This record gives sequence, C-alpha cells and structure tokens, in this order.
Amino acid sequence: MSSSQKLDVSLSLSLPPTNDVLKPQERGVKLIHLLLTCANHAASGNLHHADECLCQISELSSISGDSMQRLAARFAAALAARLVKRWPGLYKALNNGGRVSFDIDYAKSVFFRVFPYLGFSYAIINRVLIQAMLGERVIHVINLDSSDPGLWVPFIRAVANGPDGPPSLKITCVGGSMEAQEMLGLKLMKEAESLNMPLEFNHVHVGLREVTLDMLKVQSGEALALVSILGLHVLLAEDDRVDVHFGLSKNKEVKECKPIKDFLKMVKSIGPKAFLLVHQESNLNSSRLVDRFVEGLHFYSALFDSIDVAFGGVSCSDRTILEEMIGKEIENIVAMEGMERTERHERYAKWAVRFSRAGFRPIRMWHETMEDAQKAVESYGPGGYRIISEKGSLMICWHDRPIYAVSAWTCFGC
Repeated sequence: MSSSQKLDVSLSLSLPPTNDVLKPQERGVKLIHLLLTCANHAASGNLHHADECLCQISELSSISGDSMQRLAARFAAALAARLVKRWPGLYKALNNGGRVSFDIDYAKSVFFRVFPYLGFSYAIINRVLIQAMLGERVIHVINLDSSDPGLWVPFIRAVANGPDGPPSLKITCVGGSMEAQEMLGLKLMKEAESLNMPLEFNHVHVGLREVTLDMLKVQSGEALALVSILGLHVLLAEDDRVDVHFGLSKNKEVKECKPIKDFLKMVKSIGPKAFLLVHQESNLNSSRLVDRFVEGLHFYSALFDSIDVAFGGVSCSDRTILEEMIGKEIENIVAMEGMERTERHERYAKWAVRFSRAGFRPIRMWHETMEDAQKAVESYGPGGYRIISEKGSLMICWHDRPIYAVSAWTCFGC
C-alpha cells in the first residue's frame, strides 16, 4: 500500500494498538495519527504533548525507511522546527551549524532528470510560446524564475527554424543565483550564435517582490511573453501578524495579497501575448496550521510515492538530496508564518479567478499541446503518471492526485 493510500486509510480508521512490532500498514496509520495529533498540539502551543508525539514519531519514522516513514520524518522535523522557533537563539544556532547542507541547483537537476513533471511543463510552454509568436520578428520573453536550459534551448531552436527564418530574440531572467543565470546566458548565446539568430540576454538581479517595470526594459514593438515556473506563489506571502507565542494567525484566510495583485496589474499594462504559469496543484495557503498540514500530507505523500517508484525503493544519495530539498519546502509550510512563509501554493481554480480579475483570459490548449505533453511524460517510461485537462489547464497527476498544473493566459484585447 502506498503512503497516499495509507493516509486515506488513517483518516478513517482508529489508531492501531501499540505493539512491539507493527506491520508497515499499521505503522503508516499510526504515524499519520501521531503527526496530526502533534500538529494540533503545535498549533495550540501545547509543547509537552507535542514533544511526546515527536518522541513516538521518531521511533517509527526514518529518512531511509519506506515512503511513509521518510515522509513522516520530514513532517516531524518541520513540526520540531516550528516549536524550536519559540526560542530564536536556539533556532538560529541549529540552523547555522546543525543542518545538513545540500546543493539546491543539483537537487533541482535530479528532480528534472528523475520525474516528468518539468518535462511535461516545458513541452506545453514551448508549444504555446511558438504558436503565440508565429510570424513575430522581434520577440521578448521574460523568464520569472527558471534558469534551466532544458526549457530555453528547444525554444530557441524552434523559433530559429520558423518559416520566416530566425527572429530577433531577447530573454530577460528575473531572480535566481548570479552563477546559474550567467551559465544560462552563456549557453543560450552560444546556441543562438550557432543558429545565426540575434539574441540579447539580460538578468535582473532582484526577486519578484522587488522587480519594477523599468527593470524589465520592455521596448515598443516587441512581441512579449512571460513564463513563471513554480515561483509566482511567493507573491502570495503576506504579513498576517502571527501571535508568536501561540502560533495562531489572528486573521482569517488571506483573501487577496496586494503584491500579486500589483504584479499582475503591472504585467497587464505591458500587454503580453502570453503568460505561462506552472504551479503546484495544492492548497497550502491556509492561515490555519492544521489545514496546511493535512493538505501537505496528502500532496507530499503522493510525491513520495512517485519518488519510491522512480528510485525503485532503493536509497541513494540523489534520493536523499531530492528529499532534503522537499523537506525544506515542508518546513517552510509548517514552521513559518507571516512573510517568512513563502511556500503558499494554491490550486488552479484560485489562480484562474486571480488572473481573470486582473484582466486576463485563458489561451486555448490545442490538441498538439496535449500530444507534446504526453510524449514528454511517456519518455520517462511506464509509471503512475497521467495527464488531465481541467477548465483550461493541463495537469500532470500521480495516479488520481494532480501534482502540477500548467495554464496559459493573454490579456483582453491582446
């Protein structure tokens, strides 16, 4: 039984009796109950009971065990971090010297190599961008959060080999590390040179919250497109004035975050032909810890199941690095509040409302787009992946659970 199935079972069954040796399914059910109980204690500020739960979870979980044990270990660590944050000195000391460091860029490369999630997204982005820019002679693509040449090299080749010959292309990258963007720029310039296509590459060295229209250097006559891959949710962060002692938000759900509203207003003002959005299909922007915790368990249990299949259930350094990166996401979701909590994922339905209110309409995904996405997923071999169409968005699922969604937008009148 997979960890996601165990989660469904555990939410409907009573806690199994304590035995010296538990079967994997019983252990999984018990871990879920302990995690949910611990989350409730953490939310209410009951340190003693939360600590008791963490002791039991530590006995049953392991970062080298089955998918449920590894998932439980990551969520337990996130709960522990939330509790330790009550003592800022202790929390800082643990983060400065007691945490395992890892190469985030390498972890992302493992994610791309092992799973079809990004390959699926790239196939859709390329198809939509190529269709949107057909016949344009001056193209400007603003890349909001990806330094992966796996997306941009195929796009450059496709537009260079268009029926009218190579256009003039400008790519502006926002954020990301200086080193990663410099490497991307060199690679893309070399690729464009080999295709006799003029390319201008720019890097805006600020995060999405600080970017202004002037920084993007949009020129009159450019056919403009924007691409956001798993990054736009950081603009949903809002200082919701958390009571640090009790860890409870004094506000209800965040209805509308001004930064994302202002950002979409700015984008609308420059009239892009296409805005491609890739986001995690989960509802992790609740102000209530327990709500985020339950949703996170559902989403990441499916992701950990796919990890087990990808690695054949075998522990290795790449799997550990990948799960360390995911563990950082989980910690941000569980342990952080206010402006520190940047992993504020929302589902497509909410993004669709937000984009529509900002003056955008969806771009139709043609049959060829679905075919390209399907081929990208099938190239990873057999597995539990499938693609669904959901009200203008294409989603890649692990079995029945949507993991990532891709949608395309244009502004009214463009």
